[in-house]
Amino acid sequence: MPATKREQGQHYEAAAQKYLTGCGLSLIERNFLAKGGEIDLIMRDGTTIVFVEVRYRKSQSYGHAAETVTPSKMQKLVRTANLWLMNNGLSVYSTDFRFDLVAIHNHGQQIEWLKNVITQG
Repeated sequence: MPATKREQGQHYEAAAQKYLTGCGLSLIERNFLAKGGEIDLIMRDGTTIVFVEVRYRKSQSYGHAAETVTPSKMQKLVRTANLWLMNNGLSVYSTDFRFDLVAIHNHGQQIEWLKNVITQG
């Protein structure tokens, strides 16, 4: 098991990437950092850009990993995704994209992929 929180995050992001790649997505970028936000994984699902938040919980005793994504975190994800799109010459109006969440529980034994967890509109 990775020692630091950062190493733990990287470990579970790699597990999520492997899982999603196995489901047919392809990696565009990992750990996109911008002022005020980070996107764990940016992937492609066919023609759709997928911004992925990875969340880990040792167990579900204190709730589901998805419950840790607050409205404030969602706003940061949206702002950061918009910046990534602009930096890559893409428009939020003409680019097909969505926000997914990969919830990992039980020391990586359970991986759940939740699609389109943030709706734009």
